[in-house]
Amino acid sequence: MMRFSGGASSGTPGDALPPLEMWAGMECTINRVRGRYRDQLAMSGHYDRPDDVERLADLGVRAVRWPVLWERHLDSESAWRITDRAMEVFRRRGIDPIVGLVHHGSGPLGTNLLDEGFPDALAAFAARVATRYPWVRRFTPVNEPLTTARFSALYGLWYPHARNAAAFIRATVIQTRATQKAMAAIRQVTPGAELVATEDLGYTHSSSSLRYQAAFENERRWLTFDLLNGVVDRNHSLWGYLTRSAPVREPLAAIADAAADPAARPAIHGINHYLTSERFLDEQTRLYPRRTVGGNGRHRYADVEAVRVLRDGPLGPQRLMEQTCSRYNTPVAVTEAHLACTREQQMLWLHEVWTAAQAARARGHDVRAVTAWSVFGATDWRSLLTKSEGAYESGVYDLRAPEPRATALVPMVRSLAATGHYDHPVLAAESWWKRTDRLTYPPHRGTTPRVSVDAGMIRTTGVPRTISPRPLLITGGSGTLGVAMGRLAKERGLRHIRTGRQDLDITDESVITEWIDSTRPWAVVNTAGWVRVDDAEHDPDACMRSNVEGAECLARVCARAGIPFVTFSSDLVFGGESADTPRPLVESDRVDPLNVYGRSKVEAERRVLAASPDALVVRSSAFFGDWDDWNFVSRTLAALHAGNRAVAPVDAVVSPTYVTDLGHAVLDLLIDRASGVWHVANAGAFTWHELAQRAAERAGFDPERVDPCQGVDIGWSAPRPAYAALTSERATLLGPLDDALARYARSRAWERVARTYPDAFSHKFTHKPAAATLSVR
Repeated sequence: MMRFSGGASSGTPGDALPPLEMWAGMECTINRVRGRYRDQLAMSGHYDRPDDVERLADLGVRAVRWPVLWERHLDSESAWRITDRAMEVFRRRGIDPIVGLVHHGSGPLGTNLLDEGFPDALAAFAARVATRYPWVRRFTPVNEPLTTARFSALYGLWYPHARNAAAFIRATVIQTRATQKAMAAIRQVTPGAELVATEDLGYTHSSSSLRYQAAFENERRWLTFDLLNGVVDRNHSLWGYLTRSAPVREPLAAIADAAADPAARPAIHGINHYLTSERFLDEQTRLYPRRTVGGNGRHRYADVEAVRVLRDGPLGPQRLMEQTCSRYNTPVAVTEAHLACTREQQMLWLHEVWTAAQAARARGHDVRAVTAWSVFGATDWRSLLTKSEGAYESGVYDLRAPEPRATALVPMVRSLAATGHYDHPVLAAESWWKRTDRLTYPPHRGTTPRVSVDAGMIRTTGVPRTISPRPLLITGGSGTLGVAMGRLAKERGLRHIRTGRQDLDITDESVITEWIDSTRPWAVVNTAGWVRVDDAEHDPDACMRSNVEGAECLARVCARAGIPFVTFSSDLVFGGESADTPRPLVESDRVDPLNVYGRSKVEAERRVLAASPDALVVRSSAFFGDWDDWNFVSRTLAALHAGNRAVAPVDAVVSPTYVTDLGHAVLDLLIDRASGVWHVANAGAFTWHELAQRAAERAGFDPERVDPCQGVDIGWSAPRPAYAALTSERATLLGPLDDALARYARSRAWERVARTYPDAFSHKFTHKPAAATLSVR
């Protein structure tokens, strides 16, 4: 029997290994929740985009995890045609497909993970795939069998929704046997076919009293790999658990017999590793949300992400790669590396996994590849696919555009694939999983012994951490947007400098040039400018100078320095829709401002893009946020909080914008090197009165305490368009207003406003505070 203990997998230095490869893959789950199948590729629109396969190939990767999924292909000629076309591209481009047959699924109608006929039925389908593509040599018949068994048969989240150990063991064994039988059928057609076995391989940490449970889970995580390697026998640590809980002795023997042939064992062990994969167990349940608490019949305990509680952090990808290499003495690949987060954090995670693979190789471990996953993003994984919320997280490409939009991960993946190296200024930012503010719960040491890693053997890729990171320069730093951008940059670990009028005269090119030369920013965000819409009517020259000259000078200097630049514009560049049925305005619609402020923004857009065609110009409107005391929503809710009534105009329709969402989207676009005019606002079209009532309802106030009025009633003097709702023909980056208001409501910012300005809310109706706010456009 193989037993697995430490030591490098090959005993050879990292330089003797083949070069580390970059692979790619798409989130392609087809699973069932109750009676409904959910197809990630259908939700992403992939089946209607034949060019997706070329986008994958253009990344320069050596291999692609490609789905030929049983549930979709069994009786669908259109599915086969899509796959035929993809396979032609892979052959032409010299890319090795790693074909998956079941991805978190339970098979087509008529079978499931507890069906004894599942293995033979999958084997029959596998034979069809191999016969159609006899040149394909790598297969993953079942992706993450253990994880799928947990979610489907232990936790009851997915079909067949069982919730007991016997069903979990049975589902794991059946999927393992299905993998073996599928590979046997494939090798009848392609004798040299190889198994790339994948699993979400994490690690469980715990408090002292739960060491026994952590030890069990840390042994259980290897179960499918151990089964496929033929080492689960009477001497295996889980033998008693398996045979006592379920009648599986006969299938376990069949699995061991099949694995006696070395060719039937995994050629590569694939680690699908996520930041959530490492867990922490704690019996002090009062410290954690109720939703995290469960038990094992002996103890009740919370099960939370280790990164949120362990003072010294989780083990991390390098340790897990090395454990896998040492245990099985065969090549290992990271077959999924993905993070649902902001752009620089996505890049930092891929960078960390790639660097960890190189470090493991430098220590003699045979790590072959890292897989950029998911190339086209994923939907509803925040609910583990149990809810249809349409919650999309972008990947290497962002699908919230008419065509998949290349993010900053595209050049990163291409560079790593071609050279093994990549540099970008944001790679010097702090990874959120390494900062102290990542700790959501009281910090704990955990019980896992810490082993130092020889950092000196790591080949440097990207920006060395000893170099001081280049800052993000934010002008107009004391205004609504400037403060918000600074806070968000800090939250994202991006070093930044905020300047005010007294620090930096943005109308003086020589002064700007000195600042750029001395601070060496990697990008400039201009939030400076005139914001008082009504006052601009009385001082048009000052408004034009403030909004136009500074933005133009900054754009010109940034263009010469070759650094990204973004400035903000407004919905007031439009004159409003005159049609009987108005529609939200897009970037290419004709500008026709009605007031001085809008004309200043039109001229600023023109001059900025003339000075720097690569500049980014973001139009938005009706800001509200957690940190600005003068925004319309906070002032309205402060009035209601003080027991008064509020008023809001009904004669102007806008697209309200949560500043937090706006700031994150703009930073992502900046990192992606987006250019030109973009509309960025939360989805929807509302009057100010509708906005106020929705905000009141979300905050727990009676929306009927907000009375309608006309704009002139609150002091508007500058003409405004009756309808200036925004949408985008380039990409819809922000979600709906109600979701934004729900997140804003959790901040309870209006309570601070009411305390800070008590006299402003001492009368029955509040008029002028709204006017002050509505000018911040």
